[in-house]
Amino acid sequence: MSQGKYLPEGRIGNKCTTFDSLERAMREGTVTEGRAVRCTDRHELIIDINGIKGIIPREEAAMGIDSGKTKEIAILSRVGKNICFKVTGREGDTFILSRRAAQEEALSYYMNNVQIGEVIECRVTHIEPFGAFVDIGCGVISMIGIENISVSRIGHPDERFYPKQDIYAVVSGKDRKEGRILLSHKELLGTWEQNSELLRAGETVSGIVRGVEDYGIFVELAPNLSGLAERKEGIECGMNVSVFIKSITPERMKIKLIIIDSEEQEYYEPISEDDYYITDGILCSWRYSPICCRSKLIETVFS
Repeated sequence: MSQGKYLPEGRIGNKCTTFDSLERAMREGTVTEGRAVRCTDRHELIIDINGIKGIIPREEAAMGIDSGKTKEIAILSRVGKNICFKVTGREGDTFILSRRAAQEEALSYYMNNVQIGEVIECRVTHIEPFGAFVDIGCGVISMIGIENISVSRIGHPDERFYPKQDIYAVVSGKDRKEGRILLSHKELLGTWEQNSELLRAGETVSGIVRGVEDYGIFVELAPNLSGLAERKEGIECGMNVSVFIKSITPERMKIKLIIIDSEEQEYYEPISEDDYYITDGILCSWRYSPICCRSKLIETVFS
């Protein structure tokens, strides 16, 4: 993992706690962090750095603010949170700071040094129906589309993630024109074989209903693994169910299930560290389907 000092906001840490250390950070161009305690009527952010006052002018509060590409809410929403910055000047006992400069430096590093297929750490900032927005470093935001969160389909990203959650992702591309890092997540949660080898025919296990069709009910057994159960009345998406494993067939990438019992209450368990099969390194390609399966190929090639 080569993201180095460009960690998500809240994880960088306040490395400067004195006037001398802040002045050294200004000379050396160090990225550091402090807490935004107020936003003025001119949309300047007031930063508390261990009792020392810092100010981030409006146009320095985020990339794209000066051009209008980034909305003002990006400034207002930082109050009460730790944010990163570079020290750019000093006026008496007050330091002048720039979050934009830290973001531009982090984005440049990603564009020029982080490889496609590389696994990185990021922090979930907020969630929309179509995907999860994450901080990949210094407040630089990327998005993981709902279709790239897991192989097992979900109705909403909040069934996997929650705000302020630290997760892993893999760099799937770079949009240099728009200045965006593209991410995926499903490749880190294991292949069909890796997930299915934890199960045995004849066992009864718990799962979550993810789809109800005329021909059967899809039940998620792990974030990257689903099986197909026989139809049963009263079963709806989101239900937590116990299922009997009737058969496991790698050649067809199929798991046949029978629903034993259900709970009407929806049950979502966010991704945890234990769900990851990959947390570092660089992926050239990733094949979900078993080698013996000829009927369906699920594969990602990073280039």
